[in-house]
Amino acid sequence: MSPPRTRRIGEAIAIGLACVLGMLFLSMRTFVVQQFSTPSGSMEPTLLIGDYFFVAKFAYGYSRYSLPLSRPAFSGRILGAEPQLGDLVVFRLPKDDSVDYIKRVAGMPGDRVQMINGQLWLNGTAVKHERIDDFVSDDLGRPQRVKRWRETLPNGVSYETLDLQDNGFLDNTPVYTVPAGHYFMLGDNRDNSTDSRVLGQVGYVPYDHLVGRALMISYSIDRNWKVRYERMGLYLH
Repeated sequence: MSPPRTRRIGEAIAIGLACVLGMLFLSMRTFVVQQFSTPSGSMEPTLLIGDYFFVAKFAYGYSRYSLPLSRPAFSGRILGAEPQLGDLVVFRLPKDDSVDYIKRVAGMPGDRVQMINGQLWLNGTAVKHERIDDFVSDDLGRPQRVKRWRETLPNGVSYETLDLQDNGFLDNTPVYTVPAGHYFMLGDNRDNSTDSRVLGQVGYVPYDHLVGRALMISYSIDRNWKVRYERMGLYLH
């Protein structure tokens, strides 16, 4: 066999392997897991700016937003499963479906959601809200102590929230009644999150806009480009 022919065969094999690997990667990203990053402090203390995290695309089934470029190959969801109260969910912003958001499910279809004096209320009952040690934030480039709370939903899901200021803009709201087929989303950093409380910007999130459920932190880097090894591999809940 002549050297040129051998080289051509080798190149063809390499191209074939690259195509197979590319298809596997695209399939994984489309149907299994996808990595996202945290550009803001709206989910502190659960997610910090500079956290990268994996999202399970299969958790709620698949919609057009599971596909690359969100091509409208089909409507609704296939293999659908409903999120649970307290899930950390990546979704496409209803007002601009080119934008990905991550928030926590705080209201299911039919639920009545309200904030009273900075405390979450569901269906007329205050959600358990316990004060814990302050959180130290450096969002402004200098250490800042912030009030931290442990919130526990009626289904037992528990997580931490932040309260940057008393009587914040969204600490007292009207009652929101979640429409059928929609979800009410809240950021854990309650005074620094544009979420379903702001109807004109986020509002209620349709079921088919859900992309997936956050699983774990894959990588993390702070504002000084220092790797936060202690955060890598943390399970998100």
